[in-house]
Amino acid sequence: QVQLVESGGGLVQPGGSLRLSCAVSGSIFSINAMGWNRQAPGKERELVATITSFGSTNYADSVKGRFTISRDNAKNTVYLQMSSLKPEDTAVYYCTYGRLGYGMDYWGKGTLVTVSS
Repeated sequence: QVQLVESGGGLVQPGGSLRLSCAVSGSIFSINAMGWNRQAPGKERELVATITSFGSTNYADSVKGRFTISRDNAKNTVYLQMSSLKPEDTAVYYCTYGRLGYGMDYWGKGTLVTVSS
């Protein structure tokens, strides 16, 4: 089994920054992808960013230039550095993980990010 535990959510003012972390434990795939999705109130879940075990990254257009995804392979941890936050970034952020090329089969429970003054 695989467990994902997110941390780092909270309340931040518009224009502020926040860093999310997600630690993966259990059955670790040697070649994998990690990422973040989010779901805002009343909206569908959407992809935010992904990063492969080779370091390749992918971002949603809405967060390009503001968010940075990174990972520490030794700690099996993925990070999402969020800057220049906007109220529309308010959402529950979910960590995702899976074998590369096979989809994100594992999801965390989510952490709430609220951007408000």
